[in-house]
This record gives sequence, C-alpha cells and structure tokens, in this order.
Amino acid sequence: MVIAGLITIPILVILSSVFLGPSDAWSHLASTVLPRYITSSLWLMLGVGVGALLIGVSTAWLVTMCRFPGVRCFEWSLLLPLAVPAYLLGYVYTELLEFYGPVQTSLRSIFGWTQVSDYWFPPIRSIGGAIAMLSLVLYPYVYLLVRVGFLEQSVCMSEASRSLGCGPWRSFFKVALPLARPAIATGVALALMETLNDFGTVQYFAVDTFTVGIYRTWFGMGDRTAASQLSALLLGFVLLLLLLERWSRWQAQYYQATSRYQQASPYCLTGWRAGLAGLVCFLPIGLGFLVPAGVLLRMAFSNVTRNFSQQFWQLASHSFILSSVTAIVGVVLALIMAYGLRLRPSPIMSLATRVASMGYAIPGTVIAVGVLVPAGRFDNAVDAWMRSTVGISTGLLLSGSIAILVFAYLVRFLAVSLGTVESSLGRIKPSLDDAARSLGHNSTSTLLRIHAPLIGGGLLTAAILLFVDVMKELPATLIVRPFNFDTLAVEVYRLASDERLAEAAAPALAIVAVGILPVMVLSWQITRFRQSQ
Repeated sequence: MVIAGLITIPILVILSSVFLGPSDAWSHLASTVLPRYITSSLWLMLGVGVGALLIGVSTAWLVTMCRFPGVRCFEWSLLLPLAVPAYLLGYVYTELLEFYGPVQTSLRSIFGWTQVSDYWFPPIRSIGGAIAMLSLVLYPYVYLLVRVGFLEQSVCMSEASRSLGCGPWRSFFKVALPLARPAIATGVALALMETLNDFGTVQYFAVDTFTVGIYRTWFGMGDRTAASQLSALLLGFVLLLLLLERWSRWQAQYYQATSRYQQASPYCLTGWRAGLAGLVCFLPIGLGFLVPAGVLLRMAFSNVTRNFSQQFWQLASHSFILSSVTAIVGVVLALIMAYGLRLRPSPIMSLATRVASMGYAIPGTVIAVGVLVPAGRFDNAVDAWMRSTVGISTGLLLSGSIAILVFAYLVRFLAVSLGTVESSLGRIKPSLDDAARSLGHNSTSTLLRIHAPLIGGGLLTAAILLFVDVMKELPATLIVRPFNFDTLAVEVYRLASDERLAEAAAPALAIVAVGILPVMVLSWQITRFRQSQ
C-alpha cells in the first residue's frame, strides 16, 4: 500500500492542477497553440493506429496460419523493430531522404534534376513522416498480441469455417479476426499510448503534439502551472483512450466452447503468393530495423576513434547505472507488491496494485512534471525550515538528483516488472506455501527460499525489460536528469537536433543493441508457448 501510494503521487499532482486557476500562460496557450496540439495529436494517433493495425495483423496472420519460405525466421525477426526507438528511426530516415540525402541526390543525378522545383518528393519532416516512423516501430505491439491470439484459437473454429466453404480470406475476416479482437484492441491501445508518449520524433519532425507543448511550456515559458495543466489534459486523453478500449468490447464475449486448442492445418503458399507473403513480412523488418541498423553501423565504424571516445563510455556508464539501479529497485518493489497481493488478495490490495500500474499508460513528460512539482515543493519547504531554524540553506535535495530520476522511471515502468513478476508467482501452486508454513517458515522466509528461486526466470525477464525501457527513455530523462549527467538517449537527441547524426551513431547503435535483449526474451517465450500447445 505504501509503494502504491508513493507511485501515485505524481499522478495525483497532475490531476490536482485542474483545480488551479488558469495562469496568463495558459490563456495564451489556449488561444494560440492548444488547438494545434490537440489536432496534431489526434491525427498522429489515427495514422499510427491504422498503420500499426494493418502491419501487425497482416504479418501475424501470415506467420501463424500460412507456410512459405522463411516463415520461421519471420516469426521472431518481426519483433526486431521494437529494439529501435522511434526517434532513432526518424533521425536515420531524415539523413537518407532529405534534399541533401543519398536518395534524392541519386534521383537528381539519374534524371538530371537540378533544383527542388524540378520534381516532387514527399517531405520526411512532416506529420506523415512521423506517422510512418512510429508505425514501423510500434506495430510489434499489435503483432505480438495478435499472433498469440491466433495461436490460442481453437482448431475447431478454422475447420468449421473450411467445411462451410470459406477460403483463406473469408475465414480470416469472418472467424479469426473477430476472435482476435481483444488482442487487436489491446495492441493498438499500447501503440497509441506510446505515440502520445513520443517526444524525440515529433519534436524533430516539427509536429506540435502535447509532449512538445509540455516541454516548451516548462522550459521555454517557465510556467509550471500551465505545464501541469497541459499534462492533465494529456492524461485525460490517455484515460479516455483506455475507457474507449474497454467500452468497445463491453458486452462481447470471446471464449471458445472447446478444449481443442491445436493449431489448424496451415495454408501452404507457393509461387507468387509465397513471394508476396515474404515481401509483406520483410518490408517492416527491413524498413524498421535493417536499414537504420545498417546506416548506424556504417556511421559508427567510419571513425571508430571519434565515435567511441571517452565521452561515449562515460555516457554509457551513466545509462548503465540508471538502468541497473532502476531494474534492481523495480524488481524488488514489484516482488513485494505481487507477493503482498498473493498473501492478501483483498479488493483494496488489488486496487492498489492496479493504481501502481497506471504509470505505463502515462507519457514520460507528464510523469516528469508530476515528479518535479512535489520534489520542488519538498525542497523549498525543507530549505525554508532549515533557514528559519538553524540559518542553513539546504538547497535542492531531491530536484536534479539521480534519486528523483530513478523514481520517475519507477512511476513510468513499474507496471512492466509488476506484470511479469505477478504472472510468474501465479504459476506457483498455493500448496507450496502451505507446505512451507507447516515446516515453520514465515511469509518472508517462504518468499526468499521457495518462491524467489522458482520464479528466477521471471525476475530476470522483468529486470531485462526494465533495463531496456530505461535505456531508451528520452522525455522523462531529458526533463528530470541531473545537471551535466547526460545519457545515451539524451546525447543522441542533442547531436541529432544539431544535425550531427554521424556523431550520434555510436550511442544510437548502443541503444539499439541493448534493445535487442527483450526481443530475444519475447521470441523465446513465444517459441516455448508454441511448443507447449
């Protein structure tokens, strides 16, 4: 309960800003840029939702229900774009597709064009470009959940549709797609929440969304109240998104009245159909992972001495320290909460656990504001008391410290470790607890000597996911980080903003390399799930 209360403080701070009176800055924002923030965010969500839906569902169906050359490789490699943050993808494709990039330079040399007015090329730095970048890196959320949904569908459903004369396409639209609707809705909702959280891509592409507006209001205008109110409005968007996802399947039931969950006979594709299926699966992998990874590799190793300098290793150590500390603390807190819920499965404990998991649905900029406001008030209160009591100024104790940054990470990502640990504990039979108690062990001893060794794999998975999420996080790090304590993500953002992508290649490549770890874990879990069916 105490952990849940602490994690909830930033959320309550943001919500309480609604009851504050509007400042002059808020009136100015509402009359000028706020409509653009709302419109841009809605268009971005719509475009990314459609893009992630089309790519994720189509590839999940192909690798699950069809057989063609390379399908086993595509099963796991379709998750690879998840390792590339969207802002890295945006930096790479801007370098490739801008006027000075190799693509347009080659077109001009081939066709004899000399200036921009001679031809038309879609602008990469636009809302369309941001939608494309975010769709390429967020479709794995839909692909992962929908593929598991297709794997869990009963063989009887597919066989019944085939016996009634349904071909592959009709069976897909009439049977498989409706049954996978919960997985589709959850995957799209996750993609949309990550879209609202994005800062690096939309800021670099000059798309004014809420995250960009919060950052500008906080640092550009110096108005914490207006920034908090913008954050509250964005939080309302997120909550509305979650409610719409629940309402869309309010009275629908998706169970299957059979215990036969063997996968149906796959459709064997040959000829041009097999080639088309392979192309559909390869394009998101190539565009979302292979191209950016290849460009970053070429840039990083073009000048090894400069790119992997002492500054790079210092930034890597900062990222490693933050990620490691957050992963360790996050797993410990998640284990305490999950085990507390196992011992006392009361409605209050369940509510506290769910509330503590809300942070993952909240953008990093919102959490950063919610963390810094109470930290600043605490620092000022302590400083004022010390001045009046002993005549000593304590300065800033929490604000601008590693501790408050780790706390912001925990608020944002605790749900990742909590869900993993809770799932692992749920597979341990209650009879083991009873046996340990009969041998004289209390609850703490049972956790340390029985449960912890049994769920070691789950704890390691939770730590890896937390580690990678912190390594990639940009908006919260950019706002909350201590002075002169940059990370790899912040360095990439800074260099790319200055059009120095070649120098940003080494830290960007390090982030991508670390991001492959959860992809490997997810691929292993899917393979194990498939073998158990």
